[in-house]
Amino acid sequence: MKKKNLVRFRSISESHEAFGLPKPQHPLISLVHFNEDNPFNTEMAPIYDVLDFYKITFITQNSGRLKYGQDYYDYNEGSMLFTAPNQLVGTTEYNRNTYAYLLLIHPDFLLGYPLAKKIKQYGYFSYSMNEALHLSAQEREIILSVYKIMEQEINARVDEFSQEVIVSQIDLLLSYVNRFYKRQFITRKVVNNDVLQKTDTILDDYFNTQQTLNQGIPKVQFLSEQLHLSPGYLSDLLRSQVGLSAQQYIHLKLIEKAKEKLTTTHLTVSEIAFELGFEHPQSFNKLFKAKTKLSPLEFRQSFN
Repeated sequence: MKKKNLVRFRSISESHEAFGLPKPQHPLISLVHFNEDNPFNTEMAPIYDVLDFYKITFITQNSGRLKYGQDYYDYNEGSMLFTAPNQLVGTTEYNRNTYAYLLLIHPDFLLGYPLAKKIKQYGYFSYSMNEALHLSAQEREIILSVYKIMEQEINARVDEFSQEVIVSQIDLLLSYVNRFYKRQFITRKVVNNDVLQKTDTILDDYFNTQQTLNQGIPKVQFLSEQLHLSPGYLSDLLRSQVGLSAQQYIHLKLIEKAKEKLTTTHLTVSEIAFELGFEHPQSFNKLFKAKTKLSPLEFRQSFN
């Protein structure tokens, strides 16, 4: 068995070689279909930590759990996973009965197209592996149709229009993924409501126990770690639930606490700012006015 080492894949050709695959048709993009005729070679799979290109995995069949890094996940038929360049990733252990499309896109392939900038705005490239997209039967067929067009363009047809057609199909694919993730947030409402309740509990405890005195204003990273979610997934989930990003939701809870202190205590505005984790009262005044259209002092006076 080939020894597995930690490596950084700087080119798509390097990744093909590591997986024992033929050289890609194009140095900046590759689409490999692992299936019955082209099974995944589990002995060739390296443990890698960083890619210099985008990786989109579309699982079309899976008979068991897949190991990603140190953990196992239930990736069913129709699951999709996304990795952006320079992200720390672990090995994925497939079995021979796992069929999947593996799309690798070097950022240079998108240069000169609006998608080069647009792709960086899709938050799902920063989601954790346990936050995969799970497609419905109808959604699977839509994604599969896009993959088949790309497969034909990348592997069978090369002319002056090939890159433009492929980029347009990638753009279409990512737009569908964005739509389907929004659907997933809605259809998993029970789970998402539980996350929202836990978010409230964590923030309420944080402010009520005055952790702000030692740790300052709670960060999105702190909140996501407490919820065992990636920051990007948490923000997108909250946007679907309450229309606010994680940072905006933290500010909402902070202003609620500030209003409580302003109306129920005799603390000065500076003392309240300090208790809420602000190093400078001016920063507290600026945020409070931006959110309420009133300064903290004006808000307090309106209740007297």
